[in-house]
Amino acid sequence: FCFLLLLPPPLWVSLAAAKQLLRYRLAEEGPADIRIGNVASDLGIVTGSGEVTFSLESGSDYLKIDNMTGELSTTERRIDREKLPQCQMIFDENECFLDFEVSVIGPSQSWVDLFEGRVIILDINDNTPTFPSPVLTLTVEENRPVGTLYLLPTATDRDFGRNGIERYELLQEPGGDGGRRSGGGGGGGGAGGGSASAASESALYPGGSKRRQEADAAARSSVFELQVADTLDGEKQPQLIVKGALDREQRDSYELSLRVRDGGDPARSSQAILRVLITDVNDNSPRFEKSVYEADLAENSSPGTPILQLRAADLDVGVNGQIEYVFGAATESVRRLLRLDETSGWLSVLHRIDREEVNQLRFTVMARDRGQPPKTDKATVVLNIRDENDNVPTIDIRKIGRIPLRDGVASVAEDVLVDTPIALVQVSDRDQGENGVVTCTVVGDVPFQLKPASEGEGEPQNKRKYFLHTSAPLDYEAVRDYNVVIVAVDSGSPSLSSNNSLLVRVGDTNDNPPVFSQAVLEVSFPENNLPGERVATVVATDADSGKNAEITYSLEASPLSSESPGGIFSIDPDSGDVSVQAVLDREQRDTYEFQVTARDKGVPSLQGSTTVVVRVADRNDNEPRFMQDVFTFYVKENLQPNSPVGMVTVMDFDKGRNAELSLSIQPGDHDQATDIFSIENDTGTIFSTVSFDREQQTSYTFKVKAVDGGEPPRSATATVSLFVMDENDNAPTVTFPSNSSYTVLPPSSNMRTVVATVVATDADTGLNADLNYSIVGGNPFKLFEIDPASGVVSLVGKLAPKHYGLHRLVVQVNDSGQPPQSTTALLHVFVNESLSNATVVESQVARSLHTPLAQDIAGDPSYELSKQRLSIVIGVVAGIMTVILLILVVVMARYCRSKSKHGYEAGKKDHEDFFTPQQHDKAKKPKKDKKGKKGKQPLYSSIVTVEASKPNGQRYDSVNEKLSDSPGMGRYRSVNGGPGSPDLARHYKSSSPLPTVQLHPQSPTAGKKHQAVQDLPPANTFVGAGDNISIGSDHCSEYSCQA
Repeated sequence: FCFLLLLPPPLWVSLAAAKQLLRYRLAEEGPADIRIGNVASDLGIVTGSGEVTFSLESGSDYLKIDNMTGELSTTERRIDREKLPQCQMIFDENECFLDFEVSVIGPSQSWVDLFEGRVIILDINDNTPTFPSPVLTLTVEENRPVGTLYLLPTATDRDFGRNGIERYELLQEPGGDGGRRSGGGGGGGGAGGGSASAASESALYPGGSKRRQEADAAARSSVFELQVADTLDGEKQPQLIVKGALDREQRDSYELSLRVRDGGDPARSSQAILRVLITDVNDNSPRFEKSVYEADLAENSSPGTPILQLRAADLDVGVNGQIEYVFGAATESVRRLLRLDETSGWLSVLHRIDREEVNQLRFTVMARDRGQPPKTDKATVVLNIRDENDNVPTIDIRKIGRIPLRDGVASVAEDVLVDTPIALVQVSDRDQGENGVVTCTVVGDVPFQLKPASEGEGEPQNKRKYFLHTSAPLDYEAVRDYNVVIVAVDSGSPSLSSNNSLLVRVGDTNDNPPVFSQAVLEVSFPENNLPGERVATVVATDADSGKNAEITYSLEASPLSSESPGGIFSIDPDSGDVSVQAVLDREQRDTYEFQVTARDKGVPSLQGSTTVVVRVADRNDNEPRFMQDVFTFYVKENLQPNSPVGMVTVMDFDKGRNAELSLSIQPGDHDQATDIFSIENDTGTIFSTVSFDREQQTSYTFKVKAVDGGEPPRSATATVSLFVMDENDNAPTVTFPSNSSYTVLPPSSNMRTVVATVVATDADTGLNADLNYSIVGGNPFKLFEIDPASGVVSLVGKLAPKHYGLHRLVVQVNDSGQPPQSTTALLHVFVNESLSNATVVESQVARSLHTPLAQDIAGDPSYELSKQRLSIVIGVVAGIMTVILLILVVVMARYCRSKSKHGYEAGKKDHEDFFTPQQHDKAKKPKKDKKGKKGKQPLYSSIVTVEASKPNGQRYDSVNEKLSDSPGMGRYRSVNGGPGSPDLARHYKSSSPLPTVQLHPQSPTAGKKHQAVQDLPPANTFVGAGDNISIGSDHCSEYSCQA
């Protein structure tokens, strides 16, 4: 809203200086760029020409103005009415404002007018009413009358007007049975709190202001009710009214929920916990747990000993529930001997109490609280003094019967009967009850016991009499003196005891024979002794004394042997020394057994005996002995290292360490025997440290030495001969022919012509070196055979033109071992009349070494193929001629002749290409004769002879030469030959699809065994691929040529 005062222009300046003319209203919390008003319009200034401009001189923190239009709006800064400094203490919506100044500037600032303005900030409901604390505490005394009123703290709301606090509500307490009712009415918010009675209401509301209580403004619980009153300043004051009985002992606190709500739209509310604490009044008396306390107290209890605790309870709290304990009706002795703690009620000993002086204390104790006036209760205490065991028993030992007892010593013969009384024992105790009941016993392992002197029931428990009896036979030889200790223990807790002792001396009788310490005495005595040496000393003991204990010794034959020891052993009758009278030899007899008898000099005389076993100890007087002087063993070669090869047997007639033998290998014919062989002491087993090779060495001879463990040691030696048996561990070795060599065989050779002899050797012996020869490949025409025993290869078939060329025979040499070993070798046979060009044959042999063994190389493979091709060509030509004749019937004669001629030439070309190698230049046309026709050649018009190339690599001139340069190779030239000559060059194309087969390049050596293939030189390695010797002749096969 804008209020514009329209005045004539001359009065603008004076009015602007007098007071503000512009007033606007704006709600808080609005966004930026909110339009407030138009200053130009409100001042009646016409804008748009640009001559008058506007400028905001103050208030630019929250406001801005358009310089040209005078439009007043808000800035980016948010306007919060409650945070504006000038509005903190303002609660009138008309008084919270923002002042600003606007200057109106004329053209070129020729004149300036200043106007003041004010923007009233309108409140919105953006704040929630809150209580001073989330938990409000109110203290209420118990037993307050119904209707007592207490003021509650008020909530605050930073908003005002209708957005301020509107009502308070008391929510039903948890578990309560009250409902919830709301109180309404407008009013401002304020802070305040405390409690007051209903009588102080006039002071809170002076002038007799009406205290409004609305029926629907009270929220009730079971004992409380809420009402809201309007104060003179327009605020609402919540009040809590007591409407039920309050008893702290039944319930000491209540928790309610107090809610406040404002009048905004939408309304905001918050709530706090209202904790009502019920305070105590002294309305309960202390009460003891029981009216009579009774306890037992041991006499002589030390000061400070707790006796019992008196407990009283008071339902009140605070000082009303604090209890103190004091003596009531009590004698002076009670107050002198006992102490009562006023706070805890503990009754304890102040001075020691003697049961003999007083056996019971009886008195009363008061319990009172500290309320005003105090309340009390009393209880009776009965304290019984319990007797303590403070007197030890006494023991008196006296003589009984004819057993003498003087100065605590009783003399008793060892042959007294068992259960004989020897003394009287009397025990007494000054205490009473259980403390005076005495138990008496004899301690220790002695042959005496106590028995009651009388069985009367009227005998007092604290005074008893006992007889000391013997409980076992007495033995002077076993124990001569007994210290009998008698202990008396009362039944008190803790018990007290005392003891007294009696010394019993036992008198001796002759009742024990001599006894040896051992029933059997074993003695070790070395052989080869001197006569008269002492063997052992036997000693017997007699438990008697005097003459009854004097002993003499003698020798007797053992019960197990009838032989008397008198000739070999003797004994001294007084000392018991046993001596030997002869030289002992353990190897002849190693054990002697006899009996020694000991007799005492008592009457009658008693005797005892022991058996003496003399074991002759060994001396190292025998040398070790081998079962044989020479041990012979046979072992197979290639035995694994550390394998047993034999066992020697050696013995020693001595025993023990003298028979402990140490075996070792000694050098024999071979100084290296100690490095090759080892021997095991326990078993005599000989082990080899290497693997034997019969081809290297066939036998070994060495010595085995045995040394015993005697001192000095004795030794013996034996010879060991070891022969190595042959194993089939070497494959045959072909010494002739080599794989790269060849033999020339003329086609005119007769049957059974010896072609070559395969020579092989085998490093093994016997059947392992018995060789058999066989042809396993390369003989498809069965032209050759080999003698299995001699290795002679003979011609057994008739040679034909198709057999011309190179034949590769795969010869296998097998030995007769188990399992057999074998070697494969190659025998090349070149079938031809003569050898005019060795280079070509050598190239064919080299190519053969690179061809798989599974592929046969035998003669001219293209011989039959050439015949088949000729038949095919003739058939093709005949077919073409037939087609041409049919075409002549349809077309013109000249066209037919031309077509017929062209077809024949095509046939000839196919025939020539069919026999031409693929590597020829097919684009090169054949030479024609003078008539323009191609030169005709017979199918097998020439053969090829291999010659060496010129040193400078130039071609050889030849009439029908058709070869091209091939570095490092011989040149091929054609010469005249018969029509049946095979095309040997065509076969030597190396595009073989077969897999590669490679033979080992070296012959077996001594270190490589079991090699089954004859090794070849490195240059003769077989490879089944490669075309290094391909040639370009139509008239020479790969494996045969004719001169």
